Amino acid sequence: MLRHSYQVKYHYFCGMSITKLLQKAVLTSLHNIYQSSFTDKDFQINQTKPEFEGDYTIVLFALVKSLKMSPDEIGTALGEALVKENEFITSYNIIKGFLNLVVADAYWLQLLEKNHQDVCYGKHPMNGKKVMVEYSSPNTNKPLHLGHLRNNFLGWSVAEILKANGYEVLKSCIVNDRGIHICKSMIAWQLFANGATPASTQQKGDHFVGDYYVKFNDEYKIQVANLVAQGSTTAAAEKEAPIMQQTQQMLQDWEAGKPSVMELWKKMNSWVYEGFDVTYKSIGSDFDKTYYESNTYLLGKDIVQEGLDKAVFYKKPDGSVWIDLTSDGLDEKLVLRNDGTSVYITQDIGLAKQKYDEFLIDQSIYVIGDEQNYHMKVLKLIAQKLGLPYANDIYHLSYGMVELPTGKMKSREGTVVDADDLVEEMIATAQQHTEALGKVKDFTTQELEILYKTIGLGAMKFYLLRVDPKKKMIFNPEESIDFHGFTGPFVQYTYARIQSIIRKITERGSIDHQEALLPLEKEVMFILEQFPSIIASAAEELNPSVVANYVFHLAKTFNSFYTEHSINNAETITKKHLRIQLAMMTANALQNGMQLLGIEVPERM
Repeated sequence: MLRHSYQVKYHYFCGMSITKLLQKAVLTSLHNIYQSSFTDKDFQINQTKPEFEGDYTIVLFALVKSLKMSPDEIGTALGEALVKENEFITSYNIIKGFLNLVVADAYWLQLLEKNHQDVCYGKHPMNGKKVMVEYSSPNTNKPLHLGHLRNNFLGWSVAEILKANGYEVLKSCIVNDRGIHICKSMIAWQLFANGATPASTQQKGDHFVGDYYVKFNDEYKIQVANLVAQGSTTAAAEKEAPIMQQTQQMLQDWEAGKPSVMELWKKMNSWVYEGFDVTYKSIGSDFDKTYYESNTYLLGKDIVQEGLDKAVFYKKPDGSVWIDLTSDGLDEKLVLRNDGTSVYITQDIGLAKQKYDEFLIDQSIYVIGDEQNYHMKVLKLIAQKLGLPYANDIYHLSYGMVELPTGKMKSREGTVVDADDLVEEMIATAQQHTEALGKVKDFTTQELEILYKTIGLGAMKFYLLRVDPKKKMIFNPEESIDFHGFTGPFVQYTYARIQSIIRKITERGSIDHQEALLPLEKEVMFILEQFPSIIASAAEELNPSVVANYVFHLAKTFNSFYTEHSINNAETITKKHLRIQLAMMTANALQNGMQLLGIEVPERM
C-alpha cells in the first residue's frame, strides 16, 4: 500500500487529535491485514510509559481472543503495517503484548508551526446546540458567601467551556426573592431598624439586610426560650413565638398582595440587588437572563392544576396537592400547600417550563449543591411524568460544599464567610506575597492595584475550581496563593515569565522540519496537542477541574523545559525559532485555559 504524504496533515484538515488519528490508522491496518471489521473498542491507545521507548501504546490483549493469535504476532504485523502506511509513524517496538509507536518529529513540528500564533487554538466550531446554565441562585435575605463563590465560579466556567466547544450558551440566575426567609428580614427590619437604610448606615445593601436576618434569629431564640421557661414544649414554642407568627402572617399578606408589605418587600430587595451587583462585578460573574421566584412560582401553580387534571398529582382531604413517587424509590412529595401557597418544587416546575418556552434550549443545567440531590431528582421525575418536552434534558450539576479550615458556616448565626470580605482578604494576601518577592518595584500604583486583584481573584478561583465539583472541599486562602504550588498564581507567573521571554526576542523565523526534538521539547508538544481534547473532555464531564489540572501540568512542564534549555541562547538559530514558537503556543494555551476558568493572566508580575 502507498505511503500517503497527506496523512501527516490529516490532523489539521479534520480537526482530529493524534489519538483519533492513530485510532483511524490502526483500524485501517487491522482491516487490511485480517480482512475483518474492527471497532475502537477492540484495542486501547495510551501514552507510552516513560520507561519505554515510544510515544503512544496500543494495548493488544482484546484482539487476542478474536484473532486467535499471540499479542506479539498481532503487534508485529500491525506495527509493520502502521509504519509502512503512515508517514507520521516512524517506528515501533513490542514489550509484553504492548505495541509502542513513535510519532515523527515532523508531525509535532507541523502542529507547532501551524498553531503557535492561533489565539483560538483548542476551541471547537459551533454545533447548533443551545444550553442554559443556571447558577448563583441567591436569597435576598443575606449577602453572597463562600458557598456562592464556588457556585458562581463553577457555573460561569462551565458556561465558558461549553461555548469553547461550540454550544450557544445562556447564563441564567434565579433570585429567591420571596418566602419565609425573606419575610424574616422584613419583620426584623420593622422591629429593630427605626427607619435605618443602607445609605444612612453607610453599609452595602445586601450586608444591611443580612444583618436583620441574623437579628431575627437572635430574637426568635430569646422568645422560644422564654416560652419554654413558661411551660411550653420546644416544638410548640417554635410555632407560637410572636416573631414567627408575625412572619407567617407577612408571608400570607405578601401572597395576597397587601400594598404595605409589597412596598417594603420591593424596597428591601432593591437594597440587596445593588449589593449583589457590586459583588458580581468584583468577581467577574454575569448573566444573560435573571429570573425571579416571585414570578415563576405562579407559573408552577398553573402546571400543578394541569397535573391534577391528568391525575399525575392528587389532592388530600386537607386540600394540599401531592405526587406519589414511592414506586420510583422516593416518597410522597408536596407540590402545593392546603392554603394554596407554593413550595420550592412548584416554582422550579414553572421555571423549567418558562426556560424551554422562551429559548427552546436543548439542555438545562442546574448548578446546585449536593444537598439538593433529592429535590432535583424529584423535579426531573415530575417533569417526566407530566410528559413535558424538556424533561429528559434537565441536568443537575451537583457539587460538594466548601468549608474553611475552621469548619462549617451558618448564615442564621452570622458565621458565614462573606464573599466581599473574602475577596478583600485574597487581594491583601496577594499584595503581601507579591511584595515579599520584590519584583514589582517598577510598577505604578494603578498597575499594582490591578495586579493584586488579578492574583488574588485568580488564586481563589483556581483553588475552588481545581477540585472535581462532586467532591467536598476545604478552602485555605493562604495555601491558594502559593506561587510555587498547585495554584493559580503559579500558572499566572509562568505565563508572565513566557511573555517576558518573548518581549526580549525581536527576531522570528521558520522551523526546520528536519530538526530533532529533544525529550522536554517533545513533552511540552505532547501536552499542547491535547488541549482541544481537554476542552472537549471538560465539557463532556461539565468539570472545570479538567482544565485547571491541564494548565498546571502544562505550566509545570514548560518550566522544567525552560530550566534545562535556553531559548535566547539556543544551540542553533533554527532551534531558537522552534523554542520561540513553543513558548508562544504555551502562552496561548495557558491564557485560553485560564480564561475558561474566569482567570486573567498578567503580562508582568
